[in-house]
Amino acid sequence: MFGARQTGKSTLIKQVLPPDALVFDLSQPAQRSRFLADPQELIRICQSLPKKDPPLSIFIDEVQAVPELFNAIQSIYDNDKTGFRFILCGSSARKLRATGANLLPGRSILHRLHPLINEEYEHNPGWLGQTLSPLPLPNETGTQNSVAPFPARTLENRLVFGDLPGISCLTDDEDRREVLKSYAAIHLEEEIRSETSIHHWPAFLHFLGLASASSGSMLNFQGISREVGVSAPTVQAYYQLLEDMYVGFSVPSYSGNPRKAVVSSRRFYFFDLGVRNAISGAPIDESAVRLDPGHYFEQWVGVELFRKLSYLGEGQLYHYRTRGGAEIDFIVRRGNELIPIEAKWTSNPTMKDARHLATFLDESQGAAKKAYIVCRCPLPQQLDERIVALPWQML
Repeated sequence: MFGARQTGKSTLIKQVLPPDALVFDLSQPAQRSRFLADPQELIRICQSLPKKDPPLSIFIDEVQAVPELFNAIQSIYDNDKTGFRFILCGSSARKLRATGANLLPGRSILHRLHPLINEEYEHNPGWLGQTLSPLPLPNETGTQNSVAPFPARTLENRLVFGDLPGISCLTDDEDRREVLKSYAAIHLEEEIRSETSIHHWPAFLHFLGLASASSGSMLNFQGISREVGVSAPTVQAYYQLLEDMYVGFSVPSYSGNPRKAVVSSRRFYFFDLGVRNAISGAPIDESAVRLDPGHYFEQWVGVELFRKLSYLGEGQLYHYRTRGGAEIDFIVRRGNELIPIEAKWTSNPTMKDARHLATFLDESQGAAKKAYIVCRCPLPQQLDERIVALPWQML
């Protein structure tokens, strides 16, 4: 399981581990140093353990700190496929890719944990069970999750402080503000320092501020290069570093309409709005959102869609903009189906808000059958036979 820091990976895994599980935390210097010096020690430990049914669970946290452990785990598994169950957790793929670490292809299942999504918050009970969302998550049990949801928060509060579990558990906004500042100054910057050797640290910090301030915009390597004072390829490498550390993701342009000339640049989004706000230096309070609510809201919708596609394990998120100026915030592709989605701050959506959606539906040659406006309307509305206005809580 991989994901950015503070998304709750270790907490979640420890809640479901059996009581007799063996736990190694490589964020602790002593354990990390021991395995760095001798990764084969894990093999000897497993050889000494008695066989159990069900197999013994072994949880290794921050596994990216010792990439050589993946080879040891493969050796253990290949010699005894039923003796142990390994749960590996990490907050960066940077070192693993740089060292060419063995990621156990064919022997492992990869999961990614994100900040909270709508389904993890308390909601109006009257909406439970409705499936109007373009990306409904499966409910395997047929009942509501037995785990207590996180307390409901206003949309504005989530746009300001984001959706990290630790932030959502706090009740005081000043505490949330201080935790986010600490995350930006300590967790993020220090982890980046430990992950890679950046030669121009002041330039990188300048880049980080610009990248966060322009989150949701099209990537402009040349423009940021001139602003920061490093080469465009270096800026591109900086963005890749953020993706490797699960701090952000890029959204490609949809170019599947042969009738239209489209803008091909990718957009980049930070993984959480609260972290983005803290890094950008913008005021971390609702006054900043009120100055440009649509911009914040569009980012939130994109991040929510990205998280849900990740959990569904299928689909691709795109943006769409023609050189003639027609623009759709997001297009989801699932198999052969296209789902165009607009984010609008309005609470009274009309077909005027959906004009680009209607055009795209007409020109999609049947690939897109339904479109959505995600907005602040109190209840769902059918704007026409193909376009639904959806309350943001139901996305």
